[in-house]
Amino acid sequence: MDPAADHHDGLRIGEVARRTTTSTRSLRYYEQRGLITAQRDHNGYRRYHHDVMNVVNNLRHLLSAGLSIDDINKFGSCVRSPDLDASPCTSALEVYEQRLQTLDTKIATLNHLRANLAEQAERLRRELRV
Repeated sequence: MDPAADHHDGLRIGEVARRTTTSTRSLRYYEQRGLITAQRDHNGYRRYHHDVMNVVNNLRHLLSAGLSIDDINKFGSCVRSPDLDASPCTSALEVYEQRLQTLDTKIATLNHLRANLAEQAERLRRELRV
């Protein structure tokens, strides 16, 4: 394959970062974690396929919803959808339900801790007034 032809195929990391308002550091991290892939030019520069922008936008959306990279890895090919919200995905539903269960457990724990602390604070208030 002609290296000169490779130079014009795909987007360089800076262009993907600019178009998706994502840092190049994040893009490298997503690549390291296997969420996106890049080809390398003869000079070592990364070249991303144009559809990587869908993936990056989906990643940003999912991360802002509170999912972790490990959670998102479970989405499989669903994360490559041009419109993640409009594309039914069984693996996504499973991740959402697992994450909700985890959050519900954390919320219950925090509510219990808060109730204990409020009770102790009220007890101390009563004692200090005496």
